[in-house]
Amino acid sequence: MLTRLLRIVARLPLPLIHAIGTIVGWLYFGTGRMARRTRINVAASGVARDEAELKTIIRRSMAESGKGALEIIAIWLLPQKKILKWMRACDGWEHVEEAWRDNRGIIFLTPHLGCFEITAQYYAAHRPISVLYRPPRQAWLEPLIQSGRARGGIRLAPTTLMGVRELVKTLKKGGAIGILPDQNPGRNEGEWADFFGRPAYTMTLAHRLAQSTGARVLMAFGERLSWGRGYAMHIEPLDADPTPAAINKAIEQLVRRKPEQYLWSYPRHRRPKGVELPPVAVPAGTHDLE
Repeated sequence: MLTRLLRIVARLPLPLIHAIGTIVGWLYFGTGRMARRTRINVAASGVARDEAELKTIIRRSMAESGKGALEIIAIWLLPQKKILKWMRACDGWEHVEEAWRDNRGIIFLTPHLGCFEITAQYYAAHRPISVLYRPPRQAWLEPLIQSGRARGGIRLAPTTLMGVRELVKTLKKGGAIGILPDQNPGRNEGEWADFFGRPAYTMTLAHRLAQSTGARVLMAFGERLSWGRGYAMHIEPLDADPTPAAINKAIEQLVRRKPEQYLWSYPRHRRPKGVELPPVAVPAGTHDLE
């Protein structure tokens, strides 16, 4: 029954998916803990110039989060050829081609900004890519995610030692991998780094992979165009040493371009279990909230 409903949603035109997603976003992300976390994170980030803009970003962020939740269904279930037609533009592709010419591996760092699912789909239409994958807490989602993501040149690498070894092997062969750099790592897998003026426990994996393989690090995000017109992919090189601090700074720069499309409801400043607080304490109530 659920699968049938998801397939019905996936077949809807993208503008309608985004319209329904807007309502879903206001209902789900606009209430309870999600809404509270969004308001706190947006306000603390400083992306808004005044109170009016702050309220606008918060409201639009909730709508964009709803769009993201529904568009993923279509991206997982529809034929890849149809999905790729939604990609209206891509700037920065020359950095990918440069890495190809140099036979260097590519580490795509794709934060929770815009439609992060479609970026891997777009690259996979040209060459294979391995994507770091954390199994969902809801076991019933596993088959759907596996079938939706692991297709058309996309290979899933689990967040295990075996999965990391697979990523290293791929990069050393000149292949590409994709990582969500602002996904919270586990204990001993990250370090505290500034993110919009507050400490965030940030993964060190990308830095270690770049050091051990000499891969090119590229920031990427799929901008969600208005009125369901599709997406525009943006690719920028991270020329600095990809430390957690440098990665967070690069994410900030991308987010400031489209702050309403960032997933502010994600518990980015959460203190993982067993991890000590940073030398500069997290603002009161922040780690408790998330």
